[in-house]
Amino acid sequence: MQIDDKIDDFEHDLTDMPVEQTFVIESTAQTGRFDKVLSSLAGITRSQAQIAIDEGRAQLNHVTAKNKNAVVLNDTVSFVDRKPEPIALVPEPIDLDIVYEDDDVLVVNKPQGMVVHPAPGHPNHTLVNALLYHSPLSKINGSLRPGIVHRIDKDTSGLLMVAKNDLAQQSLTAQLKAKTNQRQYVALVHGIISEDEGTIDAPVGRSPKDRKKMAIVAGGRHAVTHFTVLKRYQKYTLVSCELETGRTHQIRVHMAYIGHPLAGDPLYGPKKTLPGNGQYLTAKTLGFKHPRTGEQLTFTVPLPTWFTEMLDQLDAR
Repeated sequence: MQIDDKIDDFEHDLTDMPVEQTFVIESTAQTGRFDKVLSSLAGITRSQAQIAIDEGRAQLNHVTAKNKNAVVLNDTVSFVDRKPEPIALVPEPIDLDIVYEDDDVLVVNKPQGMVVHPAPGHPNHTLVNALLYHSPLSKINGSLRPGIVHRIDKDTSGLLMVAKNDLAQQSLTAQLKAKTNQRQYVALVHGIISEDEGTIDAPVGRSPKDRKKMAIVAGGRHAVTHFTVLKRYQKYTLVSCELETGRTHQIRVHMAYIGHPLAGDPLYGPKKTLPGNGQYLTAKTLGFKHPRTGEQLTFTVPLPTWFTEMLDQLDAR
């Protein structure tokens, strides 16, 4: 089994990056001072970029350069990141919103702002740290992702299924790959969608211009999102999104692709958007077959308070 097959239907953030990166400057928006350009391309702070340049871990056209050197069109920027320090996974007594639990599986309602599993930049206070304090978990996915079958972004809230043993992990992962489970999200997007429903079928891959983002790219991975309009507001539309596949940032990228980016989205939305702590997106419904009994289980949670309060404000307008 190839690596791509193993992660075929995972939704995840972009913390697991390659150590070596090379960028070709294809837009004037990417030009400017070397340190500023490197910061944007590599997704690091300006000071981290300056340190990398000073240490020779960043090059301009394959030679060392200074922070103030100009980067122009068709230049090549290369960057070697430091290998992250090993992360020690420690159980932490963090409150969990557990929707369902038995000897095999957990269904948890993840709050907005919580990272699913430890990674460079997020070594602790994650959902996995909390889960380990609560229960034993399957270790098939490795030491940093025990029990994790699928992931949602840090600022996306909602339902996740978690495997407490290897039997559950294998079954739930197989269901994801076979696309037999149900994953329904609710999103608030910019603009008025005229159609009552639709399907977005567009390949998603890493953006060649910004490593922090995904994009619709030729040769990207097959991605399909079905949407249904729930309610129209003055300048926004509330939609239900059903995932047929689960690519990184799929709903966020697909809705932006059709001209209706998610409200509050710091990566794919406009600068002028609704206030909040990230995109208005929540995994509201989750369905799967129980790994031991074969019983079909379906779980639904209410929209979180921060979401409903914004909808109330839009209603008031």
